[in-house]
Amino acid sequence: MDNVDSGLESALRSADLPTEDLGQSSGKFFRFSDREGKPVGYGGVEFYGKDALLRSIAVPAEAQKHGHGSAITRLLLRYADIQGAEAGYLLTTDAAPFFGKLGFRPVERTAVPDAILSTPQASGLCPSTASILTRSVSI
Repeated sequence: MDNVDSGLESALRSADLPTEDLGQSSGKFFRFSDREGKPVGYGGVEFYGKDALLRSIAVPAEAQKHGHGSAITRLLLRYADIQGAEAGYLLTTDAAPFFGKLGFRPVERTAVPDAILSTPQASGLCPSTASILTRSVSI
């Protein structure tokens, strides 16, 4: 996994999120830090035309319950908007209620663009029972 932030990989493993494809991803990954430079979370986004796949959103346990996950998600949506995306997608097995509070809604796989369904996350890394959520990237 050359050029992959070791903190990102560690945070994803701790959150039971996939890391297998990080080195091959075409996405942009970010480390978010507090004023002292201490990492408070990670997140990434991959682009497929006008669609963005938000992925690898993880906040270390010691930084949770401070609004970092919400802030990271909003920043990723803003970044996707600036890059020209219109819709954001993500997959989750257990965080649908959290993302629902941020405006994401469940969508049937039959309504998800093929490019998103063809990603490693949707086609194999995440279990087939994972929910796919979507929302406009405009905040």
